[in-house]
Amino acid sequence: MNACGPHDTPRLVTRIGVGSVGVILQQQELEFKRLFIENPLLIYVERGTKRVRWSGGEYLIRAGEAIALAGGQSLDITNRLAEDGSYRAFWLAWDDTLIVAQAHAHPELAIIRHAQPLTFGTQEFREALQRAMQAVEDERIPSSIAPHRLQEILIWIGMHGCRFEHSKPVTMGAKLRRLIGQDFAREWNAPSIASIFAMSEATLRRKLADEGTNLSKILVDARMSFALQLLQSTMEPVAQIALTVGYQTPSQFAVRFRDRFGFPPTAIRGHRRVHIQ
Repeated sequence: MNACGPHDTPRLVTRIGVGSVGVILQQQELEFKRLFIENPLLIYVERGTKRVRWSGGEYLIRAGEAIALAGGQSLDITNRLAEDGSYRAFWLAWDDTLIVAQAHAHPELAIIRHAQPLTFGTQEFREALQRAMQAVEDERIPSSIAPHRLQEILIWIGMHGCRFEHSKPVTMGAKLRRLIGQDFAREWNAPSIASIFAMSEATLRRKLADEGTNLSKILVDARMSFALQLLQSTMEPVAQIALTVGYQTPSQFAVRFRDRFGFPPTAIRGHRRVHIQ
């Protein structure tokens, strides 16, 4: 399946009420520590391999294989290159309404707590993934049809005896990430955030401390995680990505990105070799 199309370019597309698709290209072997997965995802690897690790388990996904990842967790992810020196994959996310509908229709299925490899190697499964991507990317596909194409992938996952969790307690950190995600470039601070959540600054700090984090950590991580997504799945210049996530200069952004991931933003696109220890 050639999900990236003839031009082999990264893409990042969202269709309201249907879902999102990201096409990822890398020219370096990179490891991403504690990468937060906000919403349930399916990742299909086309070239190279992907190693997914969490406390208590790990999976290795090879080219032609897929994995379903639960939302609301942090994972260590390593993308390794194929023999031709490249890594290519895509991810698919669903609108929340589709996750809820699947859970209500099949409550007997086991909930995916961390990850579930999908061992389908059939042409039918690959074609279903291609149709799901097209449903997100092609607005000419009627809105009455597009969600069903993504729902089909949830059914394929159900054939493994599992499903995504449709509802769980939302932490203060998750609420804060969603808020920041509405405008990454905004100058977020404790007074404005506390006001939005109708609580005192002290209460905000306490709730985050109870979850083992703080405002500064979440703000940086949310911004850098989104920047990583843009670097992997768009052709936007680094300078523009820096502005998008709230940094006025590429140098300021590069320092923060390196602090978070251990390598510069240019490494994502293969501008320098980074060795995984």
